[in-house]
Amino acid sequence: MTGARRRYLLLFGAALLVVGGAVAALAFALWSDLDGAERATLQALVGQHATLLLLTALLVAAALGGLARVVDARWPGTAAKLAEQARLMHTVNPAHRLAEDAGAAELRVLAHEVNAIAAAHEAARADVQTRVAAAGQRLAQESGRLAALMAELPQAVLVCNAEGRILLYNARAARLLNDDSDGGDDTPVVGLGRSVYGLLDRALIDHALQRVAQRLGEEAAHFVALRAGAWLRARLVPVLNAQERLDGFVLMLDDVTRSVLADGARERLLRQLTEESRAGLANIRAAAEALQRHPDIDDTRRQRFTDVIGEEARRLSERLDAAQAPAPLRAPWPLEDMRAADLAQALHTGLAAAGVQAHVEAPMEPATWLSVDSHGLVRALTRFVVGRGLPAPTLGIAADAGHALLTLRWPGATPSERDDAVLDEVLARHGGEWWCVHDAAAGSSRLCVQLPLAEAAPGAALHNRPVYYDFDLFHQPGQTPELDARRLSELAYTVFDTETTGLDPGAGDEIISIGALRIVNGRLLENEHFSRLVDPRRPVSQVSQQVHGITPQMLAGQPGIEQVLPAFHRFAEDTVLVAHNAAFDMRFLQLKEAATGVRFEQPVLDTLLLSALVHPGHADAEHRLEAIADRLGVPVVARHTALGDAMVTGQVLLKMIPLLAQRGILTLGQARDASRKTVYATLDY
Repeated sequence: MTGARRRYLLLFGAALLVVGGAVAALAFALWSDLDGAERATLQALVGQHATLLLLTALLVAAALGGLARVVDARWPGTAAKLAEQARLMHTVNPAHRLAEDAGAAELRVLAHEVNAIAAAHEAARADVQTRVAAAGQRLAQESGRLAALMAELPQAVLVCNAEGRILLYNARAARLLNDDSDGGDDTPVVGLGRSVYGLLDRALIDHALQRVAQRLGEEAAHFVALRAGAWLRARLVPVLNAQERLDGFVLMLDDVTRSVLADGARERLLRQLTEESRAGLANIRAAAEALQRHPDIDDTRRQRFTDVIGEEARRLSERLDAAQAPAPLRAPWPLEDMRAADLAQALHTGLAAAGVQAHVEAPMEPATWLSVDSHGLVRALTRFVVGRGLPAPTLGIAADAGHALLTLRWPGATPSERDDAVLDEVLARHGGEWWCVHDAAAGSSRLCVQLPLAEAAPGAALHNRPVYYDFDLFHQPGQTPELDARRLSELAYTVFDTETTGLDPGAGDEIISIGALRIVNGRLLENEHFSRLVDPRRPVSQVSQQVHGITPQMLAGQPGIEQVLPAFHRFAEDTVLVAHNAAFDMRFLQLKEAATGVRFEQPVLDTLLLSALVHPGHADAEHRLEAIADRLGVPVVARHTALGDAMVTGQVLLKMIPLLAQRGILTLGQARDASRKTVYATLDY
């Protein structure tokens, strides 16, 4: 009940008491003025008509109650609803309008005038927004440039505040660190507002920060971290504030696992070669010194020493041949992405400079990109053609089964010399091979060179530029156990929803879908979402299928809840859980604690209860998710899908936070305490 309606009822009750008191006083005065006979006559008359008088009193009371109800509906009740609707207009939904068809005529006129003012205000606001958008266009361009630069960086980059909360990362960082999640699970572990110490050992980062503390801003610190079996080389650069104090840091990461393993293999190979060669060299030296000291030794013993030298030399030669490093153990060589057509043109130019006129086949597919050392490859192939005197070769490059095949075709036989150490060395850097083929029927031969394709065409990242940054997190306080004292606008949330086989978890219904998004610093991060189907290992009712559209065929082969729920738990860590009618979803999660070993202990907010707080005068049907979204101006998309409902719930929460603030509900603790007092709080989980 609103304050206005409470005051109205109190005033109406007081008026009834005054009228009743006046009637009682008048009756007492009349009674006092009567003599004994008149009083007896009046008593007899009242006694004869007591039933009629009682019915008359009840009818008067009912009439007064009906009158009070009508007056309440026309004045206080309508005024309360108009106040709530006006509050919506000037806070979260400027397009909302007051109802002009309810209440007293004066209130309908007032609603019409308020709507006219709101329309004028919205027009002025639209004009201001247009001006702001024009003024912010340059800022948007700068953001786009930042995103493009981040996307093009060859390294994984994380920018963190002083507490280690991630406030910027690029797509390479997401791929590098998310791909390493435990157990092959693809749950995102990199996200805005998350702690970098959940990804890398805190001791390593603290040590690096201590190293740069003495000469802040003048140098960077380097360290190597081991994560999920991968070796990451990190470079830490401090970020300073205006007072030259540490405000955060930048981490640039490279995956050096292959290099570390190759270096280790090379070291083991060299150590083995050294140890195995030492004894052979000692035997050769001893035999040679014996021959030098005894030049007149007999032929039999001389032959024996000579055989020792020859045998040990043969063994050393075999060890050296066996110890030739395969491609993965050779020192890394920089390879660059290059279009196949550009490589063909570069080779054509190189051959022309050497006096060989080559022909390039029809233009190649422009989307074919190679990862090559173009300079070394052109030199080696030019040397091969010129050294063997190959006449007028025809050059072609084509993609072939996961790699590229470069061919040089010329008339005549294959060259008699089949070995080429220079070409072998260059192709070893690429992990490729070469061979020659003779086509007797065509009277021609060709050189085939296998080259690696680039992982992705340069510039593809422009269509997937990172939007994962929020520099306001530089000053965002870290997560602490004292969450109840934190303002709602400062918290990080995980908004989630579930779809199930039915509506009765106690009777064995199961979760078949979980969808969730995160809210950090007042932003709904649509790029950082969680969406999983779950095999319930039981039938899905037809009624449920008609609601959410998830069929048994869609669930076949999906992971069970014991795999999905721990992944969702990791996604939601260090956040406040939010759901609409959270009691329903939380009950399903609680029933799986024993089977999965996962317990959700963080605070929970329910937008159903919050709606009852900000709109106490609305009926039950007006607290449904669709009704709330319509009232707050939130578009409803993908309704009755877990991820779609989570997105709508997240946008509703962001709209509700300023409405709660107007009612003095600013902190998480205040929101939870107020929610417990609503009528819907009886749905406990």
